This record gives sequence, structure tokens and C-alpha cells, in this order.
Amino acid sequence: MTLTNAYVQVYGQLPEIFQRISEAAAPEKFTTQHLKDWGYTSSNFRAVIPILKALGFLSADGTPTTRYHDYRGAHPRQVMAEAIKEAYGDLFTIKAKPTTADRDLIEGKFKSSHNASPNTAKLMAATFFALLDLADMNAKPPVPAEAKVVPQETPAPKEAEEVLPKVHGRPSLHYNIQIHLPATKDIEVFNAIFKSLKEHLLD
Repeated sequence: MTLTNAYVQVYGQLPEIFQRISEAAAPEKFTTQHLKDWGYTSSNFRAVIPILKALGFLSADGTPTTRYHDYRGAHPRQVMAEAIKEAYGDLFTIKAKPTTADRDLIEGKFKSSHNASPNTAKLMAATFFALLDLADMNAKPPVPAEAKVVPQETPAPKEAEEVLPKVHGRPSLHYNIQIHLPATKDIEVFNAIFKSLKEHLLD
């Protein structure tokens, strides 16, 4: 597990900074100059960059990562939750759903893990809770694209001639014909009937 030691003194302005990240275009490199361009000229804001790196928003050289871009998408609170679970994993081993009521417990973990002074531990905990307010810790992880169920279209019913058995490449049709013969002893009548059948039905 992990527990970052990055923190900021300006934790109260973290929501505003992440709102800027969500709304502004991603820079090629996220630097202190970028923060100054946003109006954060105090040297206290420099510590924001190590926080972004600890959360996986920036690479080691300050390049915005996929997570940075994902945060600018439709589900920023879900993205932040994933980032916090990675950067502060050790805290969740002592409390699955930490709240401000657990502040003393959280500060104690920072003290023991990083040998932090009481004041530094308070700032670390305050930074953590400020980020926690920006996250939806109950959100389910996104379903990978390959795991999504793609609805299949119901095939259209086949034409009648396609479902009939075929003989020599042509449909085979079967007829059941009933003939009611007249009550007569004249053989020529019967000959005429069967001759007509042959000419009109059997050819």
C-alpha cells in the first residue's frame, strides 16, 4: 500500500484549483508558471504540483497523464476517488470510510508513517480531507470496454422459400389434391378428367 507525504498549506483552495483543472485546457507541462497564470502567485501553491504527481495527475516531469484528462471528463469525482485510494492506500486499511471524526487517527498514521511533526501531520490530514471532499468514494469503477455487453440484433425471419427444403437447388413443394369423380360409367369422362390433370397440374 502507499501513503504520500505530499501536502499543501493552502488546502482550503484545492477545490478551486481542481475546478480550474476541470475547466481549462490541459497544458503540455504543468509548472509553477501555469499556476501563476491562473493567479496563484504565492510560493505556497508550489506544493500543489507534488500533490498532483502523488495523485497520478502528472508524470514525474509534469506532463498531464490520462488521469488528468479523465478528471476533465464527465466523472471527476469518480476519478478523484481512484486517485485517493492509490495515493492514500494505507489510510483505508485502518478505516474503510474515513471521515473528519477520524482526524486524530489519520494524523497519527501520518506521524508514524513519515515521522511527521504534529503540525505537519495536521497539514497532511487537512490536505487528505480536502481531496476527500472532491471524491465519490462510493462510485463503482468504470466497466472496461471489452467487458461491456453489446446488444445483438434479432435476425429478420427468413423468407418462406429459404426455409423450405431444396431439391437440386429449387424449393420442394408438396401438394395433397383430392378429386371427387362423378357418378358415371362412361370411361371417356374419366379419361378427360385425368388428361386435364396431366395438362394443367403435372407439367
